[in-house]
Amino acid sequence: MEESISGFKVRGDWGDVVEHGERITRALRDAGVHAPDADYGARFTRAFEEWEEWRPKAHETLDADVSEKTADQASVEEGAGERAGKGANDDIQTAGEKLSESYEALEEDDAESAVGNWRESIDYVARAADTAGRKALRRVEDTVYQRVMTQLAPYYFDNELVSANIQQSGRGEGEEFIFEVNVNDDALKEKVSASLAEYEDEIDRWHVQIEKDTDAAEAIEGAEPPPEPEPEDASRSTTN
Repeated sequence: MEESISGFKVRGDWGDVVEHGERITRALRDAGVHAPDADYGARFTRAFEEWEEWRPKAHETLDADVSEKTADQASVEEGAGERAGKGANDDIQTAGEKLSESYEALEEDDAESAVGNWRESIDYVARAADTAGRKALRRVEDTVYQRVMTQLAPYYFDNELVSANIQQSGRGEGEEFIFEVNVNDDALKEKVSASLAEYEDEIDRWHVQIEKDTDAAEAIEGAEPPPEPEPEDASRSTTN
């Protein structure tokens, strides 16, 4: 692993990439970013979950899985209308109803209600336009990013906690990846750096997590699949 001001970098095969992501994740967990009541948890819990979802896994591929996840995390976020479960047509209809109520209030000399309904009508129109615009942007993003941008730029991830990117060189047996991860908070980055150095000294062999096939276990006489091990148990073994 190479460490610099721009982050923690590894070069190697897919297994090296996956292991690097797991080590970074373990170091972030050790710093408490996954627990809301820990030192960094209140600030970074959601960002850590996003990183945990995006980081490369052993059963994934760069071109399919990481490409799709990168496009998803880079996509335009939902607007107020979408978060409320309303489409653009719904808001346009509501805007029309509010405008009608505004006219009725004017006829009844209720100026306050008329102005209030008129303002709500404008808000719904704006929200409808916002929803339609965001959906259009996502369609463009998905097409442009997955079909064009990933051919020109590295696969990347960025939030307030972590910035990361993967580049690929070669194909087949000569395939090599460069995976660089930076922790955006300086104090937290120092903690992660110390943990990574500790792992290098104490861990002989890193056990890469793999996706378990639980379907077979469930099919045998209704057996329950074994519980998932805690990350710290599944990802490291130490020497005496």
